Amino acid sequence: MLKTVAFCVGLAFAAAAQAQMNTQDLKWAPAPAMFPKGATIAVLSGDPAKAGLTTVRMIMPPGYQIPAHHHPSIEYVTVISGDLHLGMGDKLDMTKAAALTAGGFVEAPAGMNHYAWSQGGAVVQVHAQGPLEIVYVNPADDPRKK
Repeated sequence: MLKTVAFCVGLAFAAAAQAQMNTQDLKWAPAPAMFPKGATIAVLSGDPAKAGLTTVRMIMPPGYQIPAHHHPSIEYVTVISGDLHLGMGDKLDMTKAAALTAGGFVEAPAGMNHYAWSQGGAVVQVHAQGPLEIVYVNPADDPRKK
C-alpha cells in the first residue's frame, strides 16, 4: 500500500513539473488575429486552440482596447502588473468600468458581454476552457474582419 501511495504522489509531482516556468522562460508571440493588434501572448499551459483547460499570459501595451465581446466559456483573469479596466455591457464605455491593478481578479461568465482596456499597459493572465474564442458584440469590431 505504501508503494502505491508513493507512486501516486510521484505522478502528481511529475505532472505539475511539466507546467513550471519562470517569467524569463516564457515564449512571447503576437496575439492571435481575434485580438486587436498590439498585444503579445505566452501560453503557460494547455493549447488555447483546442478543447481543455488553458492558461495564457497577455501583455497589453498602453492604450490597448478590446471592444465589447463575450466568450463561449467562463474566463478568469488575474492582473499580474499594470492596470486593467473592465466593464460589462454591449459597448466600450470608459466611464463605466472597474479599475484593477496588480493582484486584481475578475471572473467573466460565459456569454457575458464585457470590454477591457489598459491605460498604462498591463500583463494579465487568463485561465479558461479552450478553445479560446472571442465573439464581438459589433461584428465591425472584429479584427479578423478588417
